[in-house]
Amino acid sequence: MIGTAIEQPMKSDGNPAKAARTRQQRRTGVTRQKLIEAAKSVFAERGLDLTTIDDITERADVGKGTFYYHFKSKEGLIRLMMREMLAELVAAINKRCAGIEDLPTLLDRIIGAHIEFFANRWEDYVLYFQGRADLTLQEGYQGLETPFVNYLESIEELLDAVIKRRLADLELRRIACAVAGFVSGYYSFAVIATDNDTVDDTLRSLRGALVASLARFINESVSSGEKDGSERVAW
Repeated sequence: MIGTAIEQPMKSDGNPAKAARTRQQRRTGVTRQKLIEAAKSVFAERGLDLTTIDDITERADVGKGTFYYHFKSKEGLIRLMMREMLAELVAAINKRCAGIEDLPTLLDRIIGAHIEFFANRWEDYVLYFQGRADLTLQEGYQGLETPFVNYLESIEELLDAVIKRRLADLELRRIACAVAGFVSGYYSFAVIATDNDTVDDTLRSLRGALVASLARFINESVSSGEKDGSERVAW
């Protein structure tokens, strides 16, 4: 006798405790991100120093205890936000610049990566600018220098790969600072005289001039380091 095959129903893992943990993890993640987004918003309005934890929890519409469940302090939150934002920026720059072998194209890609990254993330740019300014203070937030150093080092590595002369670490750092400073400096002043909606469009239209100026600066820096005094192109 040939038996009839009976289709068995699909089984779940049968672990309600695990499912409950997963739901709790999702809720925790949502709340954590809600606090981060609220902090970005308030930091952009009031600045890092003037913003209080009460400001953040009020904007996020959660209790103060919820904040301390996720973060030890406002300073810890700032460090986390800066680290995550700059890591994303570095990844975007590296992706945009992969395989580039000549300096002008590399500079154009670096500038383009910044424009694209901050185009719809104005609050992230304000965080970036405030964090960079904080590094110049004697009593700034501890730990902010590390993600900024990583950011500069990523630009240094890209530049070092296309500049046809071995540069001293200090010289390469100076050039990387100039590249980062061109973009961040333009943004910081453009918002004073330009509507926020047109800042990115204006910077895009100036890309050619920025690239030419940066390439000339780098070329002069490299040439001045040549012992024989002969002019040498950096790309």
